[in-house]
Amino acid sequence: MKILIVSWEYPPVVVGGLGRHVHHLATELVDAGHEVVVLSRQPAGTDAATHPTRHHIADGVLVVAVGEDPPHFEFGTDMTAWTLAMGHAMVRAGVALGKPGLGDGWQPDLVHAHDWLVAHPAIALAEFYDVPLVSTLHATEAGRHSGWVSGRVNRQVHSVEWWLANESDAVITCSESMRDEVGRLYGPLRSAVTVIRNGIDLSAWPFRRREHRVGPPRLLYVGRLEYEKGIQDAIAALPRIRRSHPGTTLTVAGEGTQFEWLREEARRHRVTRSVDFVGKLDHPELLGWLHAADAVVLPSRYEPFGIAALEAAAAGAPLVVATAGGLAEAVVDGETGLAFLPADVAGLTSAIRETLDDPVAAQQRAVAARARLGAEFDWGVVAAETVLVYEAAKRRVRHPLGRPDIPKRPLPERDPKS
Repeated sequence: MKILIVSWEYPPVVVGGLGRHVHHLATELVDAGHEVVVLSRQPAGTDAATHPTRHHIADGVLVVAVGEDPPHFEFGTDMTAWTLAMGHAMVRAGVALGKPGLGDGWQPDLVHAHDWLVAHPAIALAEFYDVPLVSTLHATEAGRHSGWVSGRVNRQVHSVEWWLANESDAVITCSESMRDEVGRLYGPLRSAVTVIRNGIDLSAWPFRRREHRVGPPRLLYVGRLEYEKGIQDAIAALPRIRRSHPGTTLTVAGEGTQFEWLREEARRHRVTRSVDFVGKLDHPELLGWLHAADAVVLPSRYEPFGIAALEAAAAGAPLVVATAGGLAEAVVDGETGLAFLPADVAGLTSAIRETLDDPVAAQQRAVAARARLGAEFDWGVVAAETVLVYEAAKRRVRHPLGRPDIPKRPLPERDPKS
């Protein structure tokens, strides 16, 4: 099967879990004998006029990386215009694949889109080649903002998500909770929605048993620095934890728009010296932190899946997670980690204290978590299940779409500066 994957993230351009997901899926599909082209982008700010579309083969995947067309926008301030500029370049590059002398007349059997940022090029290319469109919806704008999409840009993003979901011939989500969310926000869809969970490459995350260690406890958060990730709740819990476990520190690994606000939260809770923002870590650095942590804390208020939980479990780090969305499916409370309700600072504090008070039980849960990964989160299984969706997807006759019903309600406890 010839598969054209369209994604705004693909190595070396990786913003979050989506880029890693698409990379593993693409390489597994190649290993299974399929022909895969990934249409992605060069780093933000790359001028398509001076840096033409780049083609290279990595792990058997043909990667077609475009520059912005035109490159006069910034994602943080001109998100809609930036997305359209990227999408226009992707359409041009995708059409060129089918032209002799450029793409040697390559034609896909289907197009697979990943999230709303590539909705325009994915829909256009599926129509151009007259092939089925499969979309994986990794998250939603309404979900990221707890139902708050009353802002102008929020409404635009929600509308594009709705459009992509309803234009698709098959839809994939990474968790049961995400399938329910998609159905609630965009349904009933004309196409089937299939749940295919994320996978984990265990060979890249060597397991290390926790040794008895003398010294203050070390907590670790890994992920984007965004409001919905709930890092503010871990910061709020830290003073309470330090009263029962003196010297406890929290290391925050990642980048995002809420860095300054989170630093202010640390000052407000008087734990500035105990919270260390280390930025984005490369793989060896991240492994070192995971192996040294007494607990990895993922306090998300919204989480479609939570691939960071799988990576931490693979490395052997004890897990303390919120029950938001897919995290409740990735971690079994009391068996492979400890869980608490989203935004429940008291529950978060209690779960961390229990983990620190009984390192033997924490280690037992970590061992169980690693064993579960091999049985239930294999990328080969993910790819095989995705191919079944491909084979069942049929390009249907298009009908006019109505306007989406955009939910509006105030976001509780959202900081106005965020």
